[in-house]
Amino acid sequence: MGRPYPALRTTASIGTAAVLIAGAALGAAPAAVAQPLAAPAAASASASAPSLKFYDIPGSGGITLKGNVFTPAGAEPGDKHPLIVLPSSWATPQIEYLAQAQQLADSGYVVVSYTSRGFWLSGGRIEVAGPPDIADVSAVIDWALAHTPADPQRIGMGGVSYGAGISLLAAGHDKRIKAVVALSGWADLIDSIYSGRTQHLQAAALLGGAGLLTGRPSDELNSTLADFLGSNLAKEPDMIAWGKKRSPATYLDEINANGAAVMMGNAWGDTIFPPNQYASFYEKLSGPKRLEFRPGDHATAEATGLLGLPNDTWSDAHRWFDRYLKGVRNGIDQEQPVQLKSRTDSGYEGYPDWKSVGADRKRIALSGTKKIYANVDSGADGGIVMLSNALDQFVKLPPVASIPLLPRAFAGVWQSERYGSAQHIRGTAKLHTTVTSNKESGTLVAYLYDEGPLGLGKLVSNAPYTFHGQTPGRPFGVDLELFSTAYDLPAGHRLALVVDTVDPLYIEHNPAGSQLTFSSPDTDPSYLSVPLREK
Repeated sequence: MGRPYPALRTTASIGTAAVLIAGAALGAAPAAVAQPLAAPAAASASASAPSLKFYDIPGSGGITLKGNVFTPAGAEPGDKHPLIVLPSSWATPQIEYLAQAQQLADSGYVVVSYTSRGFWLSGGRIEVAGPPDIADVSAVIDWALAHTPADPQRIGMGGVSYGAGISLLAAGHDKRIKAVVALSGWADLIDSIYSGRTQHLQAAALLGGAGLLTGRPSDELNSTLADFLGSNLAKEPDMIAWGKKRSPATYLDEINANGAAVMMGNAWGDTIFPPNQYASFYEKLSGPKRLEFRPGDHATAEATGLLGLPNDTWSDAHRWFDRYLKGVRNGIDQEQPVQLKSRTDSGYEGYPDWKSVGADRKRIALSGTKKIYANVDSGADGGIVMLSNALDQFVKLPPVASIPLLPRAFAGVWQSERYGSAQHIRGTAKLHTTVTSNKESGTLVAYLYDEGPLGLGKLVSNAPYTFHGQTPGRPFGVDLELFSTAYDLPAGHRLALVVDTVDPLYIEHNPAGSQLTFSSPDTDPSYLSVPLREK
């Protein structure tokens, strides 16, 4: 189902794009304390363009946040314009949003962007969207109302990744926020990087490394990350509590009570914040809401828009702000609120809600008994964080594996029939099986492949699962949701489910000599439930 998109004028110059790229690539550590500017520096090229000025903005707790402000062209004393606040992404300076901020200011918004605390030249330490970060949002809004022609009745928040999470959290703490656009963010931090009780190694290491390179992590972050990557199970309750405090899902009631209109967007292959947790949170929102999923990895769906190029995600973000901050009747609230783009098709599909996605489910029986030895990589894996699913987005090249050549001693393999017609997978595949381990702890990773006629499998989805405290030799049930996706399986292909015990994306917990046995008891048959688009 196609949708009209108003053309976005590309207002960012090649120079702006170069500044963005160069700023993201800088590796020098920021100064310990942000130094105030002598005076705001004007960067407007002409009187007809929105004015851009850089400011030191007071944050919470006495720190200084480095920020910039776009003011609409021709703003007169006494004018009031809707305000949009854009916190920066993780490890990214405030210039991240220059192109989009200028476009928004072109259409009449005051736009304030700032470098999140602890990064680059902003003061403070990295709190990972903790209470000080949320207090910073309110402090920035206070400052904007006092120093710009911002309308206190029309305030929006938005951002990518870290900025998205902060924006959603702020919507539960500051009633002045009327609209939110949260792109490639998280709703549940634990379900993002610790799903299936398994540490997402590459994601956590990437975030931790980028934080060390571009900012000043807090002592709490350093200790939590050390416990997380070090598999310190004694600290697991503390780590979960730390993550819940930073999860918008924890403040769902407050967000619903405040009533901000929330648009959320993410990529199917986001290896940092997988789509399942976003969809679950979306379903529980009670105010105006919209959910969009597209192909790609973390923040790749929005990337071209940050360079000022036409981009569907940012086009809808502008429409969302226009509808709920300006009252423009642009039709976005009349469209189906759940919009999906398949990884293998260029069109959009609309649904009334998330539960309608993949409403037609097909079960694949996982019969027989399969025993695998742990701690050997079978060759099936989920790829590389930030790279593999970006390749899938841009050149249709997801991670692949030769299904016939996978060593059965280290990988359990089940295959469906070859389908006579295309199968349109939409939503969340669910695995139910019975596992017996010879150790009390272990990790398994499930992969769903599109297997072609020659046996080459293209990865459709995957997910990890870790258990602790099981009695060796005693069977136990496993229910695992694979990461949600939208994928069109061609006619003549079949689905292959592969389970092994090693994947570079995750930390595994298989002791030496571990063996896992998968069975399908008559009283509790094993199966894979595959969600399909209704015909």
